[in-house]
Amino acid sequence: MNGILPLWKPKGMTSFDCVAKCRRYFNTKKVGHTGTLDPEVEGVLPICLGNATKVVPFLTDTKKVYLGTVALGTATETEDATGSVIEEKKVVEMPTKTEIEAVLETFKGAITQVPPMYSAVKVNGKKLYEYARANEEVERPSREVFIYDLQLLAIDESKNSFDLYVECSKGTYIRTLCVDTGKELGYPAHMLQLERIKTGSFSKKNTVTFAMIEEAAAKNEQAQLLRPISEGLSHLVHQDVDDALKLRIKNGQKLAVTEAPVTNNPFVFTNNEEVLAIYGKHPEQPGQIKPLRVF
Repeated sequence: MNGILPLWKPKGMTSFDCVAKCRRYFNTKKVGHTGTLDPEVEGVLPICLGNATKVVPFLTDTKKVYLGTVALGTATETEDATGSVIEEKKVVEMPTKTEIEAVLETFKGAITQVPPMYSAVKVNGKKLYEYARANEEVERPSREVFIYDLQLLAIDESKNSFDLYVECSKGTYIRTLCVDTGKELGYPAHMLQLERIKTGSFSKKNTVTFAMIEEAAAKNEQAQLLRPISEGLSHLVHQDVDDALKLRIKNGQKLAVTEAPVTNNPFVFTNNEEVLAIYGKHPEQPGQIKPLRVF
């Protein structure tokens, strides 16, 4: 069974839990997800099955869109609502729409983040949350991420909170963005809630739930829930080729760079809408391109 399952991950499950459950429902071991979501976060989590697992790193590398809520006045050890409070400051007067939007503007574009201690980022072969649970101090590596769009959606003065729309690159920690935004407004802060509404070309409106998967599996129709591999590669340049070149591509041959579309990124070769392979520039031979994945 090959294809991409546009799963709506429920709260209370890890991304690995979702993969394990899909292995059972689709009766296959070749299953991989395309970008971890914290257990208490719900949202779009494309799951790749069978041959589609070859596109996992390419689909993981796509833009993500979130709806989140920043709560001012308290900071937590996990940077979200699940952690213990580590700092408090009374919000005497909620920042205005103008003040919040001015701060959000400064976070657009390339920014540097320090990952939360309660995260799966590895330092010296050990995950940060393992250090945190053992009360061990470790220097966290900063990383550059990109915020394509950041908008204020609403302010709730009764909860000292405000809602955000975030469009960002992979690797962005929305928890950290919430904390840093609060800091710029003069308050400790944490992420009150989060929902991922889009990953690449997969959005909330075309996702499936575990209830839908269970119903389909009872009828042995779960394959009908899968989307074609091409939908996971829609963000890459596609080039259709003739049957002669198709054979060479399917055999995984290196090709002349003149056969490639004009792009510095990996690209997709197709034949009559069939995905043949993902190619990229050869790192050691400038005049050639090489297969990165062949289907």
